[in-house]
Amino acid sequence: MDTVSTVALVAGLGWASGMRLYAVLFFLGLIHHAGAAALPASLQVLAHPAVMAVSGALFAVEFFVDKVPGFDTLWDAVHTFVRIPAGALLAAYAISADEPALALAAGLLGGAVAAGTHLFKAGGRAVINTTPEPFSNWTASLTEDVSALAIVWFALKYPLALLAALAIFLAVVLWLAPKLWRGIRRLFEALRRNRNQPQ
Repeated sequence: MDTVSTVALVAGLGWASGMRLYAVLFFLGLIHHAGAAALPASLQVLAHPAVMAVSGALFAVEFFVDKVPGFDTLWDAVHTFVRIPAGALLAAYAISADEPALALAAGLLGGAVAAGTHLFKAGGRAVINTTPEPFSNWTASLTEDVSALAIVWFALKYPLALLAALAIFLAVVLWLAPKLWRGIRRLFEALRRNRNQPQ
């Protein structure tokens, strides 16, 4: 793997894991089984039947839970402690075990990208859940499903396109972050006011 492909895979795994960790794990195993793309040797364990059974079951659970307003926010809160370290671990595993320093650097990069993606996703979904209709929530969830799988595919097959898309995503995140933060702050203020109102 050349440097660009390696960086794209590391960043892509972190990016996608921050949104849909179990989908990423299952999809990578599926890709390896189908022979559709070459995975690094250390990631081929994801194609083991036991790993695919667990990742597939968790993917199915997450697919439905993430479509339910309220439950998706609880799921995201719990998965703060799962997606970020898993994104770091996946990114580190994408590097040869013979290069521990590069694997550590990859883990740091993958974890940082996974953290940013997860927090942006979780914050955005919490704000979306304030709307009374479920359609915006379903649309956001399905967009995340498709995006996570597309990110993995592009990281493996079109690394330059993936890196360009990641740069655009990061620019959008930087632009939207203050607005998202204001929305989350208003949400917490509204919850506090409702809690302090006499019954």
